Amino acid sequence: QVHLVESGGGLVQPGGSLRLSCVVSRMIESMNSMDWYRQGPGKERELVATITSTGFTNYADSVKGRFTISRDNAKNTMYLQMNSLKLEDTAVYYCHAIYWNTAQAWGQGTQVTISS
Repeated sequence: QVHLVESGGGLVQPGGSLRLSCVVSRMIESMNSMDWYRQGPGKERELVATITSTGFTNYADSVKGRFTISRDNAKNTMYLQMNSLKLEDTAVYYCHAIYWNTAQAWGQGTQVTISS
């Protein structure tokens, strides 16, 4: 079983930056892929960014050019660097992993609030 723990959320003004972290309880290289999802107030959960075991990355159109997903294998940690934050980025951000090809794990979520 894989456990994921997010951190790094908080309150920031529009235009600001935050970096989210997701610590994985197993070797991150063993994950087939990892993602960041978010769920804003009154909205459905949406996929924000993906990084595969080979390092391929993909982003939602709404965050392209502003967010960067990455991982540090030595620390078993995935990151989401968020720049030029907008009010509509306000959401609970979740770390997600696929392992053993079909098993899934979710983190508990971290709140990101963009407000002036």
